[in-house]
This record gives sequence, C-alpha cells and structure tokens, in this order.
Amino acid sequence: MADGKKKEVKKETGLGLTFKKEENFGEWYSEVVVNGEMIEYYDISGCYILRPWSMSIWETMQAFFDVEIKKMKIKNCYFPLFVSSSVLQKEKDHIEGFAPEVAWVTKAGKSDLEVPVAIRPTSETVMYPYFSKWIRGHRDLPLKLNQWCNVVRWEFSNPTPFIRSREFLWQEGHTAFASKQEADEEVLQILELYQRIYEEFLAIPVIKGKKSEMEKFAGGLYTTSVEAFIPNTGRGIQGATSHCLGQNFAKMFEINFENEKGEKGMAWQNSWAYSTRTIGVMVMVHGDDKGLVLPPKVASVQVIVVPVPYKDADTQGIFDACAATVDTLCEAGIRAEADFRENYSPGWKYSHWEMKGVPLRIEIGPKDLANNQVRAVRRDNAAKVDISRDSLMEKVKDMLDDIQQRLFDAAKQKRDACIQVVKTWGEFKEALSQRKMILAPWCDEEEVERDVKERTRGEMGAAKSLCSPFDQPELPEGTACFASGKPAKKWTYWGRSY
Repeated sequence: MADGKKKEVKKETGLGLTFKKEENFGEWYSEVVVNGEMIEYYDISGCYILRPWSMSIWETMQAFFDVEIKKMKIKNCYFPLFVSSSVLQKEKDHIEGFAPEVAWVTKAGKSDLEVPVAIRPTSETVMYPYFSKWIRGHRDLPLKLNQWCNVVRWEFSNPTPFIRSREFLWQEGHTAFASKQEADEEVLQILELYQRIYEEFLAIPVIKGKKSEMEKFAGGLYTTSVEAFIPNTGRGIQGATSHCLGQNFAKMFEINFENEKGEKGMAWQNSWAYSTRTIGVMVMVHGDDKGLVLPPKVASVQVIVVPVPYKDADTQGIFDACAATVDTLCEAGIRAEADFRENYSPGWKYSHWEMKGVPLRIEIGPKDLANNQVRAVRRDNAAKVDISRDSLMEKVKDMLDDIQQRLFDAAKQKRDACIQVVKTWGEFKEALSQRKMILAPWCDEEEVERDVKERTRGEMGAAKSLCSPFDQPELPEGTACFASGKPAKKWTYWGRSY
C-alpha cells in the first residue's frame, strides 16, 4: 500500500522534465518556467501570470536599481497607461517603429469611442508634453524621472514567457538636460547599472556597446545596450538599453528653456529601460535538465532545509534541529526555509526544490543529529559536504558566494566558447551555421547591414548586428569589411537574436 501511495504522489505532481535542454530547448524552457513555478499560462496568448517565485527576483533587482538611481537624483513618478492618438502620432519615426505593436482601446461598454485610445508601448510621447510644461528655464534642468510600470506591445510572433510577451513589467527612465555632455554621461552611468544587474545579480556576462543606426531606438540619436548570448540556441539577446534621444523629441514637443544668458536652448534627452526579460535570460543561461538554477543573490529561498527521518529515528529531534538551523541562517541574513510537509518523501522534496533552483539544500538525518552536523548539497554541481553545526553560518555564506561566482564563470566560459572572430563572408556564413556570436570588421553602412539581413534570411531567422562593443579590439589598417569588402571602420558583433 505504501508503495502504491508513493507512486500516486509522484504521478500527481509530475516531477521531472520531459524535455532536455540540449535536445529541445524551446519545449524545455516552457516546461521549466511552469514546473519551477515562475509563471502560469493565462487565457490570453502572450500574457503570463508572474508567480511569487519570479516576482521576488524582480523585486530584488528593483530594490538594487531603485537605490542606485536615487543616488543619481532620479525621482520616481507615474504616468497613465493610455495615450491619445494625436500625441502618439506626433513623433513620426518613433511611432513607425512601434506601430505594429500598439494596442488600441476602441470600445467602452457597448459604445464605440469617438477617438480610439492607445495603450503605452513605451512612454516618450506620454511624458514629453508635460516636460515642455515643466521646463521653462535652466533652473528646471536637469529633470530626471523614472517609473516602474507595465507596457503593452501586441506582438504576434512567437510569444515566449519573459522574453517576448504582450504585457511586461519594466522601469523606464526619462531625463532632460541642458547639454549633450550631461546626457552622454548619464547614458553610460545607467548602462553600467544594467551590466551590474546581469553580472552581479543574475550571474550572466554581457557585452556593453552601441547599436547600429538600423537597430537603434526609433526616433533617438543613438542607442547603447548590454547584450547577452544564449549558447544553446546560438542567439543574442538585448539585455537592456540606454538611449540618447538627442533633441528630436524636444523639437517635436517643444521642450525649450532659457539659459543663464537669457538665450533660448533646447533640451537634450535620454530614455532607458530594463524589463522582466532579464528573468528569462537567467533561466535560459543557467537552467539544466533538473529545472531552474537560481543565482543565490536573486533566489527568494537561498537554502532549503529538509528533515530526513528514518524508521525509529528521533523525528522530533530532527525537526527541532531543522528549525534551529533555519533560525541560525535567517539571523545571519540568509534566506532559509524548512520543508516540514509530511505527505512527501525526502526524495520527492529534493527533486521539487531542485526544480525550483534553490542554490543550497541542507539535509538533517539521525546520523547528522548524532554528529551535530548537517549535509549540504549544492544545486549548481550537486557536490555534497558535511558541515559542523558550530560553523554553519560561515560555511553556508562562503558556499553561496562560491555558487554565485561559479555560475558567472561557467556562463562566461560557455559564452566565450561561442564567440568567433571572422574576416570574410565565407567565414561568417560558416560561423552562423554553427550558431556562433560573431565578431567581424564592418564598414558601418546601413545598406550593407540590410544586405546581410537579406542574404541570411532563412528558417532560423536572419542575422543582424547585435552591437559594436565599446571595448574595441585593434583594427589593423587596410582591414576590409567582412560583408562588403570596403574599408572596415569598427568591430561589431553579429548573430541571430531573440
């Protein structure tokens, strides 16, 4: 009977993944985010419920970023979700860039609206009419605002949880300055914070660089980004962007000011954002065939403590030891919990918390109780070690730090192994077929980039420029562009992307 019951529990919970990361990445990813309790599918395609397990990761990143931007004297605000069509249409290039993705409200109850109202895909056109109202003189500058909100982009191609959804959470910063120099400085300060979110918190290496004219933000002057790479699919992914908008929007929305000498000036503007896409990148990079692997810095539970009582063991003693262990760790600022559920076996619990990606598991059985120790099992490499309860706090802290660092190192090693330097079109095509992230000398001409897109169009999707890294390798004189043969001006990363 006991055996039968065990099987029934196993079947009911559906533990274990049916797809392997190496064999069917798309299905594996969909399964991991649901089984790991990150999301639940919703009855509207491309919309997802963010469960507490993923929301807590977002809150950790939010807490870090919010403190950092406040140090930069950026203030939080909130603007409405709806945009009038007249305002949205005002900046032509900008709205053309977003037109296919804009969702419109056309009805209220049974009545058609006289004028349809758009739902914000981003808030430049929502906010800037008010910037022109609030900015009069040089003393009103800089104006630095940020909002934590949701946006809607009604994309129809391949919705993917976190990576490409119709509604997502993000922060969007919008700032205005008296000079281009101030705007340029802030663009890079914010980009550095984005790099820190990926590298320090999510343990994902990124490349900082500038987008091509073709890939920059519609209506902006230039776009910088942090680019990540998913080795399993051979695709780059834009991690976050920081744009210098120049004076284009200021011209459209008449954001003018009077300087100290009484002369008229036009504001220089930036906008910048990162979104819940960050969480999807983390799942893709670190996850394995047992489920999620969470970096300790963002895991809402860093240590799970599981009692392992055998027949005739001192069960109460084991439970007490587990509770005491959790208390000790929590007092040290470590996010720890115990799993005391009686209707699941220890083995089931191991699989469950592995699926959820908890960085460290602590097991306490009769032998551990007798020896005043615990057994610690790492999620990243399954290494097991017995730790005396007297040195628990220090050892666990060290292990969590080590897991965080090793996840980053492993991800960097995998990513670097996928980077290929090419000089010719033949080498480029070969590297693309091997799903590489390609670094190539380029003449920096839009026509040539368009041509690369055309020539690589296929089942897998076309290749495009990802970014030109700020950290430029040496470009020997006379180096030719890999695609046109013209003199190369810079090194640029290319590849397929999400």
